[in-house]
Amino acid sequence: MMNTNNLTELLQTLCPMFLLVNEDGKVTRVGSTLQKLRPEKPMEGQSFLDIFELLRPRAVTTVSGLMSQAGTKLQLRFHDAPRTALKGLIAPLPEGKGAVINLSFGISILDAVRDYALTSADFSGTDLAIELLYLVEAKSAAMEASRSLNLRLQGAMLAAEEKAFTDTLTGLKNRRAMDVLLDHMISSKSPFALMHLDLDFFKSVNDQFGHAAGDYVLQQAARIMGEETRGDDTVARVGGDEFVIIYKGLTDEGVLSAIASRLIERLRETMMFDNVSCQVSASIGTALSTQFPSLKPAEILHAADLALYAAKRNGRSRHCLYSQLVDHSHR
Repeated sequence: MMNTNNLTELLQTLCPMFLLVNEDGKVTRVGSTLQKLRPEKPMEGQSFLDIFELLRPRAVTTVSGLMSQAGTKLQLRFHDAPRTALKGLIAPLPEGKGAVINLSFGISILDAVRDYALTSADFSGTDLAIELLYLVEAKSAAMEASRSLNLRLQGAMLAAEEKAFTDTLTGLKNRRAMDVLLDHMISSKSPFALMHLDLDFFKSVNDQFGHAAGDYVLQQAARIMGEETRGDDTVARVGGDEFVIIYKGLTDEGVLSAIASRLIERLRETMMFDNVSCQVSASIGTALSTQFPSLKPAEILHAADLALYAAKRNGRSRHCLYSQLVDHSHR
């Protein structure tokens, strides 16, 4: 007949959440996985009913009552925290020598794996729990891969959108980005100023020194405009040597004229490219969103254009406000 040690070894292989209890209900052997749930509280030597609270069948409150439940499914949980729920089945040993009680987690297996850091090594190789763990692991991996893919797709979309809205030469926004921003500003009824800037004598730089010099001048002009604007402002290159600056929330003509003066002064400074002096200046026209009762993008752009051309007619390297044209026309 199989002795206790051989039986324990067999049970450890087949069902590592087993208990051997004697006829008095004392635990004589415990499976490694089950003991892992209470690593600091050895179960051997304790009464089964002192370790576990029997929830089903409710009528069982004694060892003898427990031993009579052969083949009956048990529902139980630990008396102490964490009060993990378990399922069990009791199989009496021959000659009333006690019983084998095999336990499992049932539907609480995922919580148990998380709470007790269990792995596949803690279960029998044929336990369906292994399949479930593999499924959960595969699902987690698939979800992580999906999240990673979504993040990459979002990143690619953002990069593509940024590229679509960026002027590749200067790094500024392009005309498309300006159109989108104008629509947004107008629909949100946010006050703003629109400054149209054109580089004077830029064609001469291109004709005399070549396109590389012209590109350098455009890049330097973009840098200067970026330095003379705030974080909320937008600078866009909308043509070869044409730029639009949108000043969010700024409609003070005195402040705008001061900004325009600084831009003109800085852009008038000589730019050195391959030991040649590149000289340009800037003409600027500015219109305010508050000057139009029912504003449309084309309307404010046209107003800024009119102010720009007025600045050019007056000798270039100048700034003109659209309000000056309107006031003059009403005289």
